[in-house]
Formats: sequence, structure tokens, C-alpha cells
Amino acid sequence: QVPFTEVLDLVRGRKVFLSRGFAYVPKDDMISILITHYRAHLSQQLAMTSRALPQLEEDNRLLPMLSGLSKRYLGQDYSSKKSNVGKITAEMIDSLSKQSFPPCMQNLHQSMKRDHHLKHGGRMQYGLFLKGIGLSLEEALRFWRTEFTKAMDGDKFDKQYSYNIRHNYGKEGKRADYTPYSCNKIIMSNAPGPGDNHGCPFRHTDADLLAQKLRLQGISKDFTDKIMKYTRDGHYQIACKYYFDATHSGVEEPDVNINHPNQYFDESQHFYSGKKEAKLPNTPARTGSQRSSQNTPRSQLSQNSQPTSQNTTVDDDMMDDDLCMAAMETA
Repeated sequence: QVPFTEVLDLVRGRKVFLSRGFAYVPKDDMISILITHYRAHLSQQLAMTSRALPQLEEDNRLLPMLSGLSKRYLGQDYSSKKSNVGKITAEMIDSLSKQSFPPCMQNLHQSMKRDHHLKHGGRMQYGLFLKGIGLSLEEALRFWRTEFTKAMDGDKFDKQYSYNIRHNYGKEGKRADYTPYSCNKIIMSNAPGPGDNHGCPFRHTDADLLAQKLRLQGISKDFTDKIMKYTRDGHYQIACKYYFDATHSGVEEPDVNINHPNQYFDESQHFYSGKKEAKLPNTPARTGSQRSSQNTPRSQLSQNSQPTSQNTTVDDDMMDDDLCMAAMETA
């Protein structure tokens, strides 16, 4: 029971019962209340920040940070990740993609299997994701080479693509430790053009086509309706969260928020290993320390997963080398 002014979007859609100025909100629509309070709080804090900006005009330390705050990801960066599902090999990627990859990475994997190629944007997004789930440089080179050489000879792959893969792992160029793309970066990046496959399916896919794909995947009508609602409203990460719930039947933590593709993968693996006690295909048995780490409360894990200053984010330092490599390659 809340004042109806706090859920005007639900009132507009006639989704709540109204009585004497109060709205009675169903459990499934509680997110609307949180969004309203968050927007009000954010607006208030941004107004306070705006009033303080004139005092900071000459402070070169804070202005760059404030100007890029809306695009900054402050969660776990998933660089140099130690996989908690055992050693991941190139042969396991296909099975993992069907089981635990988020929709954006499923799309990239399927496109690569179909075309035996990905353009630069897709290779960057997918390659760093694979690095984040624990695929080593040697296995990554074998994975990409196996697929790409179905449509080209090995010499062409070595000349045009292997450098970029080694660069992502910090073995070429400035030898920086690049991190996988967050949901925010993928959503805010340029939309994919003709022949491109990168991006966020909920952000960059036509609504009718997206709904059709969900139905073909066997997503129930209730979940499809929820996913499409939040997609139309611009809440792409909430839509992804409902996709996670729909594809992980019986998930016991429906309040999981998806902020990073690698977080989606980790949550899925926690579900299958901890809840279903299912063993990954071709994966060595986990050690006791790995099992204990999976049983650690997620709140504790999130407190211990702070970004380190040693890692270089893709958003800033990688841009120059990235553009140079893109210009050199034949997509």
C-alpha cells in the first residue's frame, strides 16, 4: 500500500487497485516503487552536485571523474579471473554458451559459428568476455583459430587476428590488463551496423524480432511479456534479469540484478553447481576450496570484489590501440 503518486506508471496502465488515494501494488510490480524512489533520490543528488560544480571548475582531479560518472562501472571487473568451474578449454565453449552465457554472448557465439567470423566490435566484446570466464590465452588462440580457419587459411588468421587476441590478454602493445565489457558499456556503445553482431539484444534488437526469438527459445508467455515490457521501457538489465529467471527454472534468488555479462555467467554457474549439483561437461571436479567459495554469501562476495587500480579499463586506455588495430584489420 503506497500513495498512488509513487506508482503513476502502474496507475496509467491500470495495473493496481486504487482506494482513497492509495495504490495496492502486487509483488511482481514492486520494482516500480523502487525505481520511483531511486529516480527521486538521484535527481536530488544530481541537483546538489550541479550546484557544487562551479566551485570545482578549476579542480582538474574531480571534473573528469564527474563528467564520466554516468558511464562508469564500479563493480567487479573480472580481469585475470580464476574460473570457479575448473579449467575451461576451447571445446567447452559451445556447451557453456547454451547453458550459462547471457543473450548478448549467445548471439555472438551463434553468429561466429554460422559465419566463421566476427567483426572487430564483436571480437572485442566476446573475446574479453571469454577471458573473464577463465579461458586462457593459449585456449583462446586455439578457439578463435579453429573457427576462423573454416573460412580462411591459417596464415591470414595469424597475420590479421592473433595479434588482437594477444593484445587483449596483455601480451602485445602496452601490455595492459584489459577488462571485459560491463552491461553499461555494451548498452551505451554504438549500435551495431550491417554485418555487426555486438551490442545488447534488449537494446539493439527490433522489438518484434526479439519477441519472436524469445518464443523460439521456449520462453513462457508470462516471462516474454515481462521481458518485452522492460525492454520497451528502456530497463534492459531488468529485462536480462527476467531472461535469467526464465532460463533457470526454480532459481531461488529472483532478486539477482544483472550488471555484467560475466556476472550473469557466474550466477548461472552458481545455480547449476550449487542448486542443481550438475557437473559441467568435460570439467574436472572442483576442489574443496572452490566449493566453499561458491557457498559464500553473495553480499560478502560483492564486498570483497572491488575494482583494483592495477587494471586498465577498456573505456579509456585501450581506445587508441583499439582504433589502430581496427584500422589495420580487414573486417
